[in-house]
Amino acid sequence: MAGKIDHDYDYLLKIVLIGDSGVGKSNILSRFTRNEFNLESKATIGVEFATRTLQVEGKMIKAQIWDTAGQERYRAITSAYYRGAVGALLVYDITKRPSFDNVQRWLRELRANADSNIVVLMAGNKSDLSHLRAVDEQDGQSLAEKEGLSFLETSALDAHNVERAFQTVLTEIYHIICKKALAAQDVALPGKGTTINVGDSSANTQSCCSS
Repeated sequence: MAGKIDHDYDYLLKIVLIGDSGVGKSNILSRFTRNEFNLESKATIGVEFATRTLQVEGKMIKAQIWDTAGQERYRAITSAYYRGAVGALLVYDITKRPSFDNVQRWLRELRANADSNIVVLMAGNKSDLSHLRAVDEQDGQSLAEKEGLSFLETSALDAHNVERAFQTVLTEIYHIICKKALAAQDVALPGKGTTINVGDSSANTQSCCSS
């Protein structure tokens, strides 16, 4: 992203969606970026992404959200998929216990392929089907706390907590960026190093999105 600078946003951040096939990743993506839900949605083959720009603490954040299939046969794309990602939603289906049991496997894969500082939120999707629940909310909360992750139950169908999930991830990433900028300023103060301006979109775009 070192070429033309888009002045409509201050930061461009890559977010990935991971989790088993069928947990609702594609519908979470379409709900957040287009406010749509498709009951007939097919399993994602390969990778697709969509973008949405929103405001976080006075800054315009353009989220580039990547979605890939959870099936084993597509996992050859893993390393390229994670490259440059600064945030992730790890999604399971509250009505399918195996999708929750696989969360730690996905987490291991994420940590093996992504930046060590990646911000992760665990989302228990399909909360609208609570009458079919196979995973207690407390189980999700406990695992998230154990792994140091944020946690929400979401529903792509009725939009419950979908906006909040992405807002939570993007806000946490923004705070990390600010801390890094302040630390760099502190390092530069004794001499005549370059002062980092958090509002400088060119520096921000390159620092957030370089792969």
